[in-house]
Amino acid sequence: MGKNLKLLEELQGIDLKLDTWRGEKDTLLCEIEVLEKKLGEILESIAVKNAEMTAIEVDKLELEASLAAETENIEKSETRLRDIKTQKEYQAVSKEIATAKKVKAEMEEQLLQKIALADELKASIAEMEENSKAMTSNVAAQKTEIQAKIEQLETGIAIDINARQSAIKNLPASVMKRYSMLREKRQGLAVVEARNGSCLGCNMNLPPQIYNNLFKADSLITCPHCQRLLYLRQEADDIAK
Repeated sequence: MGKNLKLLEELQGIDLKLDTWRGEKDTLLCEIEVLEKKLGEILESIAVKNAEMTAIEVDKLELEASLAAETENIEKSETRLRDIKTQKEYQAVSKEIATAKKVKAEMEEQLLQKIALADELKASIAEMEENSKAMTSNVAAQKTEIQAKIEQLETGIAIDINARQSAIKNLPASVMKRYSMLREKRQGLAVVEARNGSCLGCNMNLPPQIYNNLFKADSLITCPHCQRLLYLRQEADDIAK
């Protein structure tokens, strides 16, 4: 195998390993993102519930103020009722008191509903906050574990990047350009083995002349079908013979 071709095969091995490790790193980062999203959703739900609670408390205060004012008006009307002399005025005030008491009863019912709803929300918020505490702890533990795995991957990636730089230094720029273009177009596989007259990249039969030229290993030979660079493991062929 020619020097450049051998270096390209080694370089591709490094690049494929880097692709795998970077893919694993991206997967782990996505796992962290999913965990943080779930926790964020719970915290957002708690914020929404707290906003609902605040609104209910405001409604309760308004109802209590209105109820106190209505009670005071009823008491004043009932006091005034004792001093009324005419039947007509007495009936009018009595009707006014009856209407006010009806309004008061409706307010009291609304206030009871608000109190019941507030109690339900308090219980719901307390449960959600308890769950969020447990989830926060769980997420922190999982993130620590995932981050440790990421750091291990990054160590391996750094080592392989250095190895890659060393390999690139010994390759002509034109060869690297050709290799990079092929990797981009062929899902990361630019250099493939030829075996038994076929390209193992596309599984197509190679013209006999091209296959025979591979034995010389004195130039870069391309598959006419997929354009990948070809190499031949002559030791394997010799065994087969």
